[in-house]
Formats: sequence, C-alpha cells, structure tokens
Amino acid sequence: MSTERTAARRTEETDVKASGLKKVVTASMAGTVVEWYEFFLYASAATLVFGKAFFPNAGSELDGIIAAFLTYAVGFVARPIGGIVFGHFGDKFGRKKLLQLSIILVGVSTFLMGCLPTFQQIGYWAPALLVILRFAQGFAVGGEWGGAVLLVAEHSPSKSRGFWASWPQSAVPLGNLLATAVLFILSSTLTQDAFLGWGWRVAFWLSAVIVLIGYYIRTKVNDAPIFLEARKEVDAGHKGYGVAEVFRRYPRGVFTAMGLRFAENILYYLVVTFSITYLKTVVQADTTRILLLLLLAHAVHFAVVPMIGKLSDRFGRKPVYMAGTIMGATWGFFAFPMMDTRNDAIILAAIMIGLVFHAFMYAGQPAIMAEMFPTRMRYSGVSLGYQVTSIVAGSLAPIIAASLLGTYKSSVPVAVYLLIACAVTAVAVFFLKETRGISLHDVDAADAQGTADLLAAGKK
Repeated sequence: MSTERTAARRTEETDVKASGLKKVVTASMAGTVVEWYEFFLYASAATLVFGKAFFPNAGSELDGIIAAFLTYAVGFVARPIGGIVFGHFGDKFGRKKLLQLSIILVGVSTFLMGCLPTFQQIGYWAPALLVILRFAQGFAVGGEWGGAVLLVAEHSPSKSRGFWASWPQSAVPLGNLLATAVLFILSSTLTQDAFLGWGWRVAFWLSAVIVLIGYYIRTKVNDAPIFLEARKEVDAGHKGYGVAEVFRRYPRGVFTAMGLRFAENILYYLVVTFSITYLKTVVQADTTRILLLLLLAHAVHFAVVPMIGKLSDRFGRKPVYMAGTIMGATWGFFAFPMMDTRNDAIILAAIMIGLVFHAFMYAGQPAIMAEMFPTRMRYSGVSLGYQVTSIVAGSLAPIIAASLLGTYKSSVPVAVYLLIACAVTAVAVFFLKETRGISLHDVDAADAQGTADLLAAGKK
C-alpha cells in the first residue's frame, strides 16, 4: 500500500473518532424516522381511508384503493426530482443544511394533509390538493435518503461502514412502525365512523411535534471532514459536481444502483402496502388486526437490518445482496397462500419473512452506493440511483399487484411479477464490483487520477 493511501486511511480513522459517530447516527435516524413516518402514514391511509374520503365515486372498494394508490405514486414521481435538486445542492453546500430543509418541508406538507376537506365537502378540489401535497412530501423525502445515509457513511470507518450506514435504513421500518402504531391506536379506540371522519387526521397532525424534535437533533452534527475537503476543491472550481457530472463520469454506477434498487423496492411495497390490500379485500381481515400484525413485523425488520449490515462487512456486499435477491424471488409463491389461512400467526410469519428477505438487499445499500461515487458527486449519484428507480418500482408495485389481483383473481401473477423483478436485480448484482472495506479516500484518489487522465487526454 502506498504512503499516500496509508496516510489517507489514518486520517479517515482519526476523523471518525473526532466526529462522534454515534451522535451522527442518532441525528441521521431522528430525521429519517420523522420523514418516513409521514411517508408511510400516507401509504397506510391510502388503503384504509383515502379511497373512501377522496375517491367515493369509484366502482368498488378495490377501485377506490387503486385510485388512492395513484396519488400515492405521485410521491414517487416527485422523489427523483427531489433527489436531483437536493443532491446537486447537497454536494455543494453540505449534507446537513439540505437535511434540515427536507425535514421541514415534509412536515408542513404532511400536517396540511390532515387539514384537507373531503370529496363530499369540496368535490374534486379534495383529491387535487391531496396530489399537490403528496408531490411536496415526495420531493422532500427524495432529498432525505441520500443525505441521511451519506452523513453516516462518510463518518464511518471503512471496515464497518456496512454496519453503521445500515442504521439510517433501520430508521425507515422504525418510522413505518411509528405510523402503524398511531393508526392502530386510533382505529382500535375509535368507532369506524369516528376514525374515518376525523381520527385519521390526528396521525397527520402529530407530525408537527415529531418534526421539531428531529430538526433540533440535526442541528447538533456537522458534515464529515472528507466532504469538507472535497467542497474546498469544488468551491475553488477545480472539480465539477452534480447530476451532469455523475452521468458524464459514472454512468455505470448510476445504472447499477438502479438495478440493485429495482427488486428491493418492489418487494418492500408488496410486503408492507399491497399486503394490507390483500388482507383487507381477499382475506377480509379487519383494520385493527392488520395493523397489529404489521406493527410486530416492522419491529422485527428494524432489529434485523443492522445485523445484516454487519454481515455485509464480514462476507462482502455482493453475496449478502444476492442472497436477498434469490430469497425475495420466492416470497410471493408461499406468502399469499399463508395469508389465505386466516391464521394470525401464519400471516405474521409471511410478512416477517418478506421483510427479512428484503433486509438482505436493503441493509447494504448505503455502503454499496456510497462506495460507487467520489465525495464531490456522491449525494447526486446515490440519490439518482436510489430515487429514480422508485418511479417504475415502488410507486407502481401496489398498483400493478392490485390490478393483477383484480384481473386474475389470483395471487400467482403477483408472485411472478416479483420473480421477474428479482431476476433484473440479480443481473445488476452479478456485475457489481465488490467494495467491502474500501476507503472513501481511495475512491476520491481514483477519481482524481481519472480526472487527471481526462485532462491529459484533452491536451493531446
């Protein structure tokens, strides 16, 4: 190993100790829990409430749910736009500043959702306003993920980056757990009329309190030293940054990240969102029962993600991810028949297994994607790879699954849909470069050498 690389690694380890890694993880998770509480609150409400409150003229209950899911998909369309904008400015001004902005934006839009009049009160203005607020919410969440995981990944030691960077990922099921818990308490303590009339709004209004807590915690951390070094070069005009630079220099990294994300995103929304629809319309389970089962499953998911993040540090990024892809391909074929038993324990097992399979793909994503791009364009690169895929993956998964179920009256086409998605991701994993243990300083050094080579070639 060269003297320069040895010095870089020593600098990296010193930076980690000075930064207070646990404090950084807490700040990253605090905001992520808030933002995904609000994002997944919408997902649950789309099935349980919005179909009736904002789309009452649909032909059937399933049609109303599909209409609600279409507004749900608007948030996914907005997410890559948010990722591009936040990524661009996050690479220039810092992860921390953009994360503070994103948490305020998603909090305001979610609070206002709880204030919206229903279709019966203002007609088509109700779903129109819902779409606008959903877009704002998705835009903010699109900028959240990249900044949150990079805040941790860029502070983390090379040898344990998979573990530490997986903690913001575990904040997502924690936020989902919180949203499900609030809805469970409201639906179990209120009559159905009260819950549909005003009870669901309370869950959205609570976001104001949680946002203030998350914002305060994020004011207590700083960007990683490696980012501050890279920003000096960007500010001096020596290096480019942003979306255009990512596509110019690292197109393979962007498309590989998209491929990795494809099946993971589809599997997750089939497990946590479409399962609600399936249990509600096919199994005929009541709302409180469904929410309780999901509550338990999210708790397991939260606990499992960091464990699998540690596995990616020990055995490598590729084998862990491929294991999740292969296991995920099987889930639909046995999970829906398990739900058909109407046995709570078996249904819970089906959901938990799906989330464990998902964690094998999900836990290592922050480390993998952070190791694909140099610091000067890392926010833009990971946001593009992560968020753009959600348009054709997570946003459409519940809609496609519900449509397949409605057309064929069987869960088998849904299982085949997931199998095909996993095959796509398996190809991306196959071509992925193993980066376990790599120093981000070495990634930046390789990028600098590549820049020097390009400049030399241009002078010839």
